[in-house]
Amino acid sequence: MYFYTYDGSFEGLLTVVFEAYERKAWPTAIEQEHLAQPSMFGENIRVVTDEQKASRVWQGLQRKLSAAALESLYYTYLWEQAGFERLIFDYARLVFDSAESVEGNYTAPFILQVQQIYKQVHREKHRMEAFVRFQKTADGLFYASVSPDFNVLPLIVRHFEKRYADQRWAIYDTIRRYGVYYDLKKTDFVQLENPGLTPKQQGVLKASEYDENETKYQLLWQVYFDNVNIPERKNPKLHLRHIPKRYWKYLSEKQPRLH
Repeated sequence: MYFYTYDGSFEGLLTVVFEAYERKAWPTAIEQEHLAQPSMFGENIRVVTDEQKASRVWQGLQRKLSAAALESLYYTYLWEQAGFERLIFDYARLVFDSAESVEGNYTAPFILQVQQIYKQVHREKHRMEAFVRFQKTADGLFYASVSPDFNVLPLIVRHFEKRYADQRWAIYDTIRRYGVYYDLKKTDFVQLENPGLTPKQQGVLKASEYDENETKYQLLWQVYFDNVNIPERKNPKLHLRHIPKRYWKYLSEKQPRLH
C-alpha cells in the first residue's frame, strides 16, 4: 500500500501522478500534508511539487483530452470535497493507459462524476459572479467577503477584472482565508492574517472601516428594490430557485432595512 502526501496545490497533485508512474507505485490514498495521518501499514511517500514534472503530466493530458475535459479536471480540484485527489488521479491514469479517448467512457464511474462536479462548481462560479456585492471602504477600496461552497475565487477573477477595470477592488474568501486584490493594473492573490481574530472574523470589515456614504448607498438600493418589486407578481418558489437562501447574505436588499 502506498500513501502519498503533497502540498495541496494543483501542480503538487500533478507531480503525484508523475511520481506514481515513475515508481510504478499506485496510490492507496492521496492526502494533503497538513491533513495526512502517517500510516503504520504500507509506505508513506511525501511528494515535493516539481513544476517540470507537473508540466509534463499536464502536457500529456492536453494531447489526449479536449479543452472541456481539462477544465473539468481543474474544476474537480477546486471542488475540494473528500476524495477529489483520487478522482483526478484515476481519471489521469485511465487517460494515459488508454489508446482511445476516455471522455465518453461512462463504464468508469469517475468519468461521469467529474462531469457532474464540473456542473456544480460552474454553477457556484456563476452565482458568485451574480451575487457578489462590493462595499466601499474609507480608503476608496471596493471590498466584498464571500464564503462559497467550492474554491471558485480563481474562476471569477477575470469576470471582475473586466467589469470593474476602473476601480480598486478586493474579494476575500472567509472560509479558505485568502483573497484577490486588483490595483487597476494587475490582480494578486493575498492573505489577511490577524492572529487576534477567529477564522469567521478574518476578512470581515468593521462598520467603521467603510466609506461614510456606503450606508446611504445601501439604503438607496433597498428603497429602489422595494419600489420596483410588485407584490402581486411574487413567486417565492421561483425566487428561491434562482436565489437560494444561502446567497441572501450577499444582497443588500435582503438585509435588515437601514434607517
